[in-house]
Amino acid sequence: MSGEKETMNCTEFQALLPELIGSGIEFSSHPHYRECAHCQALMQDLEAIAEAARKLLPVEDPPEALWTQIEKAIEVEEALARSRPGGVQTVPEDHPLKR
Repeated sequence: MSGEKETMNCTEFQALLPELIGSGIEFSSHPHYRECAHCQALMQDLEAIAEAARKLLPVEDPPEALWTQIEKAIEVEEALARSRPGGVQTVPEDHPLKR
């Protein structure tokens, strides 16, 4: 089996990456990665993209008021669905979604 890893090409290694990364195995110790400048550059690019993506989105929970608004909107949708079977569903004029 170790002979297979040593002769692995870039396509095979890249197909294996999700499994390696998902399992927590350190891919940098893989024989192909250690020898392949192309795959090393690819991983550096992917790590830079992942780091930039983490900076784009806040890591905080949304405000509680948002969840309350979502719950109310769901309740309105459910009430409308029950009151108008098969009919067109609309949001009441005084509902926060209309503002």
